[in-house]
Amino acid sequence: MSALRRTSLRWVLVNRLVSLQAMMLTGLVLAVVGGLWAGGYLVALEPEDETISVIEGALDRDPAGTLVVRETVALAQQRATMPELWFVIRDGKGARISQGNVPPEFAHIGDALDDIGQARLGWNVGDTPRATARMRWVDSAAGRVQILAGAGGTVPWHRLALAILTLFISVVLPILAVMTLTTLIATPVVVRRALLGLNDTAAQTERIDIDRRGARVSLDRVPEEIVPLVAAINGALRRLDDGYERRQRFLVDAAHELRTPIAILQIRIESIEPGPYKARLLEDVRRLAILAEQLLDSERLRQSVVPRSDIDLVDVTQHVTSDLAPLAIAAGYEIAYENSVERAPMSGDQGALERALANLIHNAIEHGGRHGKIVVSVTSTSISVTDQGPGIAPEDREHVFEPFYRINGGSRGAGLGLNLVREIVQLHDGTVEIHEGSNGGTRVTMTFGKRRSLR
Repeated sequence: MSALRRTSLRWVLVNRLVSLQAMMLTGLVLAVVGGLWAGGYLVALEPEDETISVIEGALDRDPAGTLVVRETVALAQQRATMPELWFVIRDGKGARISQGNVPPEFAHIGDALDDIGQARLGWNVGDTPRATARMRWVDSAAGRVQILAGAGGTVPWHRLALAILTLFISVVLPILAVMTLTTLIATPVVVRRALLGLNDTAAQTERIDIDRRGARVSLDRVPEEIVPLVAAINGALRRLDDGYERRQRFLVDAAHELRTPIAILQIRIESIEPGPYKARLLEDVRRLAILAEQLLDSERLRQSVVPRSDIDLVDVTQHVTSDLAPLAIAAGYEIAYENSVERAPMSGDQGALERALANLIHNAIEHGGRHGKIVVSVTSTSISVTDQGPGIAPEDREHVFEPFYRINGGSRGAGLGLNLVREIVQLHDGTVEIHEGSNGGTRVTMTFGKRRSLR
């Protein structure tokens, strides 16, 4: 299943803002139109206009050219809707037709409006309620005529819809286009500026790792809406730190507790009569002791500052090789020491480097197949340990530096040894690599920068 597509916050805001603006603007326009129409100020939608349009459609002239009003279906419907319908029709030649009860005040007013295209005739607010009228010159089938009609009637829904559509196209759409363009330009800028603090938060979070415990994400520049999320992250980091501390205390306590029974077990095994199993039992006990020491070493590396002093890689290599030579010989190996330089000075922690080299030799003893030669060599910038065992496949060479990694799920693994080697070498600004030996087997090389100081 493909990953869910992420949506940009800026475009979510743009879409929602534009939609909200469109709805608000449309609602505002409809409210204004409705208010004007209800208050009698919207001339274009007056019902009198519909009355005049109906009368215009009924106008004609008889064969003699006399102005006549035919009884059309629309006019009949208008009369049924407006029983009080009245109107006065005049042409430019003085011909005149009137129907209904024309109020006296409007009977001859049309004569004075020949030069007016249209007019709405009524009274001031507060005057005694009286009849109102609407006048308009139109081009009908009977020619250009003036129609004066009384108020009343209703506006058909299609005319209202057409008026609203016209208003929407001519007013709402241009305003909405300007607002949309403004939103498209302004929203990304506003979002980017508002989330600058969130970028800093992401950068702070990116720098948090296992070696920087206790770190927390600052809330100084975080938007208020994001504060709960950042606070939750800080809470999760605090719980992880607490759990990690508990785990580390357990490992240290367990390693300390194991040292005493392991030492007692070793003494008891050494006191038994020599036999075929005594050497193997002693080797297994030494492995347990080494594992306990590796657990303590791992915690020391994480909790303390590694001391720095002037040391010599040649001295380190000679000392560790001579100490572990009896163990290698007892396990069935021939062990050799090679050096290409008399001295290899550098700045570092001699104890840590001795433990790293000892771990490499112990690994060679444990996984070298119990035959052949183990060669420990030193140059001006490196120390290598080579065995003639089955070797390590290229795809596993990086993984064996992980704690307790097992090759192909089997029993052979690096335990904590190679993991500690890598940590110690990295503290000395160096690298550790695994290659195939010249005669098969495995060659592990620790390389350091000459005379380089610790981090």
